[in-house]
Amino acid sequence: MTQDFLAAHGFAAARAESLPADASFRRYTRLHGGPAPALLMHAPPPEDVRPFCAIARHLAAHGLAAPRIFAEDAAAGLLIVEDFGPATMAERLDAGAQALPLYLAAAQTLAALHAAPPMPGLPRWGIAEMQRATAATFLDWFWPAAMGAPPGPGIRAGLDAALAGMLAPFQAGCFVHRDYFPANLMPLEHGMGLLDFQDGALGHPAYDLVSLVEDARRDVAPQIRAAAIARYQALSGARDLEAAMAVHAAQRHLRVAALWVRLHRRDGKAHYLAHGPRCWALLARALEHPATAPLRDFLDTHLPASKRGNP
Repeated sequence: MTQDFLAAHGFAAARAESLPADASFRRYTRLHGGPAPALLMHAPPPEDVRPFCAIARHLAAHGLAAPRIFAEDAAAGLLIVEDFGPATMAERLDAGAQALPLYLAAAQTLAALHAAPPMPGLPRWGIAEMQRATAATFLDWFWPAAMGAPPGPGIRAGLDAALAGMLAPFQAGCFVHRDYFPANLMPLEHGMGLLDFQDGALGHPAYDLVSLVEDARRDVAPQIRAAAIARYQALSGARDLEAAMAVHAAQRHLRVAALWVRLHRRDGKAHYLAHGPRCWALLARALEHPATAPLRDFLDTHLPASKRGNP
């Protein structure tokens, strides 16, 4: 089926180069020698390529660098999309590129992304959605592994209440990428190309800013963090982001620290556990802010400090 799809769109003779897998079920293949630089995306169920296509076209229509879609077969989960080049921002950093220009460019693109009108019909990334996502990793996977038994109804209700109390003051409705970090950004001549935005939703801009400057997969130097935030604020006009960033950092780091446990235990991807200590340390820093008090109090009551790490 895949070869027929490639042939139908002029890529029959292209040489295929498999790219490393990520944490999702999607697989990518670089296509060399076709009519245009392109990637084959294979996203089998439970993945769905339709949100990616819709958001890509919407972002491109508003001047943002989303990959062009050359061909799609939504039923088969197949796309041929524009290839922005061989090196993501993450790969450039790993190769020794100067961090500051890359993070400033990423902050500039993020401000433009948040300023663009959101696509109609987007899902929300608000309190209820963050409650479900946090429970799906922290309570369903981390908690039994760390505590030796599933959490009871009181724990589930307590986490929901803590998240609601913490997040309630920070509702907003701009487009949020939800995974805005260097592995999903492609340095281009002007700004950053955007990747893996298919989970985009309506949420608070602080969530994406946290994703960039408090990366779950790499350390960000304090001066780089401060410079990126300052560039974002200068371009977006956003003010008083400290509390919003702390709150969204606390939710994100708790969810992602537990996500590594799920990837290990469910999917056999033990290498992701290497990022656990960083996420727990970032969570501890976020919990120092007064705005995160509801979640801090919940964790202090139910999760001893000795358990706050990879099980």
